[in-house]
Amino acid sequence: MGDLRQQQQKPPARRRFGALAAGCVMLTLSSCGVIAEQGTGGRATGETPTTAVSAPPSSTATQEPAPYPKPTLGKGPACAAVRCTSVLVTGDMLVHAQLWDQARADAAALGKPGLDFTPLLEGQRAYVDKSDLAICHQETPVSGPDGPFSAYPSFNVPPQIIAASRNVGYQACTTASNHTIDRGTDGLVRTLDALDAAGLKHTGSYRTEADSQGILILQTEAARIAVIEATYGLNGQYPEYAWQVDMLDAPAMIAKARKARALGADIVLGVMHAGDEYARAPNAQQQDTAHALVDSGEFTMVYGHHTHSVLPIENYKGTWIVYGLGNGVTELSPWYVVNNEGLLVRAQFSQDAAGKWAASDLAWVPSVIVRDPYRWCSVAADAPQGPCAGAEADAATRLRTRTVVESMGAAGAGARELIISEER
Repeated sequence: MGDLRQQQQKPPARRRFGALAAGCVMLTLSSCGVIAEQGTGGRATGETPTTAVSAPPSSTATQEPAPYPKPTLGKGPACAAVRCTSVLVTGDMLVHAQLWDQARADAAALGKPGLDFTPLLEGQRAYVDKSDLAICHQETPVSGPDGPFSAYPSFNVPPQIIAASRNVGYQACTTASNHTIDRGTDGLVRTLDALDAAGLKHTGSYRTEADSQGILILQTEAARIAVIEATYGLNGQYPEYAWQVDMLDAPAMIAKARKARALGADIVLGVMHAGDEYARAPNAQQQDTAHALVDSGEFTMVYGHHTHSVLPIENYKGTWIVYGLGNGVTELSPWYVVNNEGLLVRAQFSQDAAGKWAASDLAWVPSVIVRDPYRWCSVAADAPQGPCAGAEADAATRLRTRTVVESMGAAGAGARELIISEER
């Protein structure tokens, strides 16, 4: 929010923010061959249908992945192929004071101490449950559980937002944004620690240089899905070490994608934190980068966040690009109505008889933040929770979202609104 746009990244920083937490790399065996689970950010929980793996910087693992033994239909829509898997993605988890006040009130109403953001996010659960993998974006660093908390311009938000993301079903979060180093190295590491404690895998920012050279690969029942994320800038700030945050650079992202493929990734997602705030269309940097990623032939889908507004979906050379998901959660803005709106997108990927994976279905959900109490609320045609801000306001949000989403030909290419009441 209110960031300094399109800052040029300067040479490696000399400014110190605090001591780095020590990291480690644990080698493990899996069906992918010899791979490395991400260091201190790779604690296995055994609680989700996904596992996360990453390549150590010196890895030469190129063993051919073992074939899957049986057909797998996944949790998404009907699967006409032998194997399908679905991935749901959301926009910025952007927490301001109004939201942590609400979380405190919600915890008290439940007879619990502290803060509970789960009621704020609860409406997303119905859609998360209809996907095999759900990925959020942790926009800002987090504080300790008791604060001190701060919002814009230098965020330090309650870590309970991360626990709530896990509670509603997210299995991983991206972490590279223009606010990643608002609280320096200490804040960056504290955020990764909170993600680990919640059992959420992550990529985009790192504790160690070795971690930064790894690849996050999330395994569903049917497929191995790599996530490669980067941000356009850091609001004019500079990290303690250049490798701490992935910066938006097409060749670097393509190189990581190739490494992911060598490690057995079936599907590679490119994620861009970029764009102009409150815009209705992608800027040149977004389009150029997204097209370069697709042109490389290494990415199965590209999506983005940062603008705090919903942006169009494009089918470019047969590959989906979701330019902007708006906000996953945020406070209500009195100035920018688009700030209060967001998009969930679920892509189903199918494997053909030749073994190639591609998106066979792309569906989106329009949403809005409401207050009294603050809640994420779907305004999809079947709105499972009922009205959000009222029938007229909900219809306006849905129309505004559809108009933007389809402005680059998405509907004609097959993108659709997600109506979960019609699915198996």
